[in-house]
Amino acid sequence: LRHLSLSSRELTQNYLPNCHIIEGIEYGAEDITILDGLAFLSTGLKYPGLPSYSDDPGKIYSLNLLDSDLKIKALNIKGQFDKGSFNPHGISVYTDVKDGAIYLFVVNHPQGKSQVEIFRFVEDENALQYIRTIRHELLHNVNDIVAVGTESFYATNDHYFTNEILKVMEPLLSLSWCDVVYYTPQTVQVVAGGFPSANGINISPDKRHLYVSDILKHKISVMEIQKNTVLSHVKEVDVGSLCDNIEVDRESGDLWLGCHPNGLKFMLSDPNDPPGSEVIRIENILSEKPQVTQVYSDDGSVIIASSVATPYGGKLLIGTVYQKALICDLK
Repeated sequence: LRHLSLSSRELTQNYLPNCHIIEGIEYGAEDITILDGLAFLSTGLKYPGLPSYSDDPGKIYSLNLLDSDLKIKALNIKGQFDKGSFNPHGISVYTDVKDGAIYLFVVNHPQGKSQVEIFRFVEDENALQYIRTIRHELLHNVNDIVAVGTESFYATNDHYFTNEILKVMEPLLSLSWCDVVYYTPQTVQVVAGGFPSANGINISPDKRHLYVSDILKHKISVMEIQKNTVLSHVKEVDVGSLCDNIEVDRESGDLWLGCHPNGLKFMLSDPNDPPGSEVIRIENILSEKPQVTQVYSDDGSVIIASSVATPYGGKLLIGTVYQKALICDLK
């Protein structure tokens, strides 16, 4: 367990220039994704065993990185959707090549359940039009999602059991029963398994490879998408940290990871000894020698429990599970 959680690891601070807290984010931005300079932020996650400092429902915010004032805006949700129990987790954006429509897929945990919400982004109203909710017995502990169509996606389950006590037992018993699920309206199937806990997931720019954060093994798993949508294992890349969400630079193909450098501190979440934050970049992941670089690290004095990092236009956004969000200049 000490090895799994990296409980003895201490951080050396490694800051980026010109970092600022994003005003208005107080209760986490667990996942962030960017489309053409517009960032979508998933905020207010309430997750069993972790702190939550607000009883308000979660929200999705937008942040236009092309605007100099960098002000977040809450996205209004339209349609027959229960906003009062909204508890957003992982998110993914998909643009329909047929008509340019933009869809936002959101992992949602109302009353502790797991389901996926599909919205259409209405840009001129800064709103989300609710389309549908997806529930399935294979989508039982969904953490993250990557959309590959207007109604299709890959999703990770971060636990096998749904009972809270049994969930705690999974790492104690070294169970590797978590998986990746592929969903379309016609078929739902497990396409990869054997993970102690599968967290972040994303796809390569050419749509040929999936990347999954095997958080308790401190690795990123690389899998090739076969014609039948089943995944074949390619390799694992050591990152030396408990990395959560994965964002992919659509131009370079680089992976950007928001990580928990010390899992024990993350689970204990002691305000007097807060968990730190770490951002890791992987370049040339499909080559024989991927380059793994620590881009940012903090002992918790600036931001606590980083879960996502994504670059755009020389800036880096860093989100956290339950605290603040940061924007920095990249060196």
